Amino acid sequence: MVAREEAAPEPAILPITLVVGTDTGVGKTWISCALARALREAGQEVIAVKPIETGITEPPRPDEDGALLAEASGQAGPRRALIRLPGAVGPAIAADQAGIEVDYDDLVARLRSLATPETSLIVEGTGGLLSPLTWQDNHLDLAHSLDARVLLVAADRLGTISHTLMALRVLRAEKVAVLGIVLNQVDEADESSRTNGAALLRLAEHTPVVMVPRLDDPAQAAEAVKEVAGWVLT
Repeated sequence: MVAREEAAPEPAILPITLVVGTDTGVGKTWISCALARALREAGQEVIAVKPIETGITEPPRPDEDGALLAEASGQAGPRRALIRLPGAVGPAIAADQAGIEVDYDDLVARLRSLATPETSLIVEGTGGLLSPLTWQDNHLDLAHSLDARVLLVAADRLGTISHTLMALRVLRAEKVAVLGIVLNQVDEADESSRTNGAALLRLAEHTPVVMVPRLDDPAQAAEAVKEVAGWVLT
């Protein structure tokens, strides 16, 4: 009797990282770009992509979020957001204004096709955790659809404690893995900026918190998020 050779198991896909904000304008793109550079410097192949970007004009600009992510990761493609919409509003509203319907299942399939055993995939959301991508699907749904771990980005300003803890509670209730919280320094600090980090460290219940200064130099930004890159690689 001839023994059959068992097929080699498929190599495991690296976990996907979904970068979500507690609000809009908290620095998700800046953090995502810095994280992509930090992972590259650690020797990790990385693709960073934005599923939907709004507020887009034609012709394409080099300062679009999708283009900045691609530049930071050094990827061959995609070089833009997967879906680009003109309205400077949330994705579901922007799609209505543009007269199109976003195919959520196709969007998830396109994102999953970018994930490989060798590649760390960073997906940067648009807006906050419950910001609708379609009228049926939000970023929480996207985290489930991608089996992604969430990196929560918050701005170091008044109100961030409540916003961050609410998002964290929702993620925990939905049993979504949370890599940690990045408290991003804003251009103009207020009185709460001296205390927000320490407060979140006390209140986030074992979720790691990193406070990141605002830096213009890409190399310095990558250095500032090296701890966060370590979360992604574990």
